[in-house]
Amino acid sequence: MLGPVQVGGVGVAAPRQRALLAMLVLDAGRIVGHDQLIGGLYTEPPAGAANALQSQVSRLRRAVPGLVVEHHPAGYRLVASAAEVDHLRCVQLLEQERSAEALALWRGPALADVEAPFVQVARQNLTELLITCAVSGGSEKVLRDLLAEHPLREDLRAALMRSLHRAGRQSEALEVFARGRELLAEELGVDPSPVLSAAHLEVLRAVSPHRGVPAQLSSFVGRDEDLRRVAKLLRESRLVTLVGPGGTGKTRLAVEVAHREAGEVAFVDLSATTDVVRALLDGIGVREAGLLTGGPGAEGRLRAALAVREVVLVVDNCEHVVDEAARVLAGVLGACPDVRVLATSREPLGITGETLSPVAALDAEAAVRLFLDRAQAVKPGFHADPALIAEVCRRLDGVALAIELAAARVRSLPLAEIAARLDDRFRLLSKGSRTAAPRHRTLHAVVEWSWDLLTDAERDLAARFSVFAGGASLAAVTAVCESEVDTLESLADKSLLEVADDRYRMLDTIRAFCASHAPDLRERHARWFLRLAQDAEPHLRAHEQIEWLHKLSADHDNLVAAVGWATAHDHALALELVAALATYYWCRGLRTEAATQADTVLRACGETPPAGREQEYALCLLIAWPVAAGDQSGRIRQADALLATLDAPPRYPIMTMMWGMALGAPENDSQVWHRRTRLLGDDPWSAALALVGDGLVARMGGDPETGKAMLRDGARAFTRVGDRWGAALAFTQLGEIALLDGDHADALRHIERARALLAELGATEDTAEAVTGRAHAKVAAGDLDGAREDFGHALGLARRSGAVVVQAGAHLGLAELARVSGDHVRAAAECDRAWELTPGGWYGPDEMRCHIARERGRIAVAAGDPDAARDHFEDALRRALGQRNRVTETAVRAELAALDG
Repeated sequence: MLGPVQVGGVGVAAPRQRALLAMLVLDAGRIVGHDQLIGGLYTEPPAGAANALQSQVSRLRRAVPGLVVEHHPAGYRLVASAAEVDHLRCVQLLEQERSAEALALWRGPALADVEAPFVQVARQNLTELLITCAVSGGSEKVLRDLLAEHPLREDLRAALMRSLHRAGRQSEALEVFARGRELLAEELGVDPSPVLSAAHLEVLRAVSPHRGVPAQLSSFVGRDEDLRRVAKLLRESRLVTLVGPGGTGKTRLAVEVAHREAGEVAFVDLSATTDVVRALLDGIGVREAGLLTGGPGAEGRLRAALAVREVVLVVDNCEHVVDEAARVLAGVLGACPDVRVLATSREPLGITGETLSPVAALDAEAAVRLFLDRAQAVKPGFHADPALIAEVCRRLDGVALAIELAAARVRSLPLAEIAARLDDRFRLLSKGSRTAAPRHRTLHAVVEWSWDLLTDAERDLAARFSVFAGGASLAAVTAVCESEVDTLESLADKSLLEVADDRYRMLDTIRAFCASHAPDLRERHARWFLRLAQDAEPHLRAHEQIEWLHKLSADHDNLVAAVGWATAHDHALALELVAALATYYWCRGLRTEAATQADTVLRACGETPPAGREQEYALCLLIAWPVAAGDQSGRIRQADALLATLDAPPRYPIMTMMWGMALGAPENDSQVWHRRTRLLGDDPWSAALALVGDGLVARMGGDPETGKAMLRDGARAFTRVGDRWGAALAFTQLGEIALLDGDHADALRHIERARALLAELGATEDTAEAVTGRAHAKVAAGDLDGAREDFGHALGLARRSGAVVVQAGAHLGLAELARVSGDHVRAAAECDRAWELTPGGWYGPDEMRCHIARERGRIAVAAGDPDAARDHFEDALRRALGQRNRVTETAVRAELAALDG
């Protein structure tokens, strides 16, 4: 409606149907009477006007598919919510004080392509809405255009005056007023109204009111919400301090707030002075011969000059004179009731009544917009992969100055090269604006300014803190850095550290600077996090599992860094770390990441474990299979041989479970089975694992009822212990048994229970497997659409976690779905993709290949190719026999028998 009439961006061709639609939309959600519609459409209603209206409604429904127009005895009603209708959405946005968004809905004059009897009044009403939008927040151009159409509208003229006034163009604002006063006298014979007079008075009071506020040469990007918040705080509080690290944009935000202030503003930059009083006197335009330095007399003069003025003091860069600035400003605020202060500093002023407004890093979207804006300014037409721009901005912590410096380099370097050089960011970002203050010309200078303001103790701790990756808890900082809590809090106050959720974090740019001054604490760091992992491990198999997973997840980057350092410098320590973290990685469903880590450690260690670390080495072998190249089965055999020497349960009970999963189900009376069960501990968790393991063996051995009973007992036992992962494993197996029994409802119930437990753990990889299982149950139940959605969801989760075997399982499910739907070509292609993704060398992937071969046989049967089907079923049978999986073996034999029958 706010422009040519459109539905979903598409116009309505027939003029009368377009007019009818417009009338219905104007009263969307309400019944519009027959007489009103007929009178609005026809200057002279035709004979049989009611029938003609009904015909127009029918044509409109056909012309706009999906449009819902209800017929009622009293008339017609368009079914649409306010959010679907632009003029109603415009009203909502205005009520929410979001005038810029409201104005953006307008595409031109309202109802621009409608001609009908009703349209003049409707267009006038909508034009009033446009004027309200413009008055609330329109740009100068919008206001000028509307004023040209409505020269006697005083609200528009007042809004334009204020817009010019905020931009520091008072003379132009006064000219707009003078022209309006002339028009009112000539056309109407009246004086300006109170609305226009008030705007005039604001400008008169503020002739040269914005003393020293810098004019900006670049657009203001990414801080609109901050701008609104700070302006609101400044209305409610007399002292607002913008705090944050250097380069985040505190000064620019303060300048933008200052430009939008209607009254007097004085901008005072303290960066190049230590005489706060003198700088403030200069800022407010008070000069006196002989007044060369501040002092008691100067402070009195300052307070006297401000006592009768209503002014906003914008005091920039207080951090290097923070004590003096706090003292002087506290005196001004106490003596001058109409003075408000907007300060910027890298630490709070610490004055009673101070309101802090942190200026944080830009969010991802705003950071990308800023980068593009600045890059296109130096290289018109610049465009690049949005994902790469986002990665550059992320690595620069969303710090505005760093992003601007990086964007300036696109004139001479490809974006990929800029990204590649960010590890040496201080050299890369060493060319800033020649007109900027020295501390803002390079990234190094920005951080160095903050560094130089620290005490020796603060510098020492800042340097030591750089050993942490991704932040740290108070306990970690005090232990690894051997620091005092007061010094840590001081670094947070000075914006060298961020504090959130009881954790301390240093921006990567600050961290890179501080690291160049740091002692080498990486071994101490690695050993502290080894103790954390070891302390956490028993809790990860108990009721406090979620709490401890969250603790380790918060330090995930530190744990990865510890393993990385140890891999290069201390192989025994690296093995200890990987082993201690095995339960964490498994419960979090990060098996692929853990495998990559373990494989790197194994390559560093070589073919022989360090003395005394045989268990840890064996556990690394069991973890590493998903990414291992070459002889994967050889690694499993090596682990088996190492574990065969154990005569007591391993240090980490999860090793027993992983050993069993790697080797699969042995014969019940085999030596291997007895060796494995001997290594189970006598604790409740190990007892629950034994029940689930025995249940799996019974199920695969062809005794599903015994297996089902044991798995139920195992699920209950794991639930009592508090291990959600173990309970989910049992429920998943119970779901598979129910699915084979044809009980789809029970299968879905068990699988969904498993999925919910895994979701609690945040185990993406395992959740993907559970969603795949749920999809299979839906296929069996005939819910093909639900299954398709689940297979797609599982594939997305598996890709995000890098789990290739789980991806293969999702593709296999899509193959089954395609076969059931009759698309045999698609089914075969999905099987091929599943096969390509499945690695070889241990029990799990071999089982997947068995299922793929079996599905290929089913596809061949459905396609009428019994010879190919037999080949695939025989391949599946060989694999099932190799795995000693009686369930699959029996099912495949039945399918072969059906072929022969």
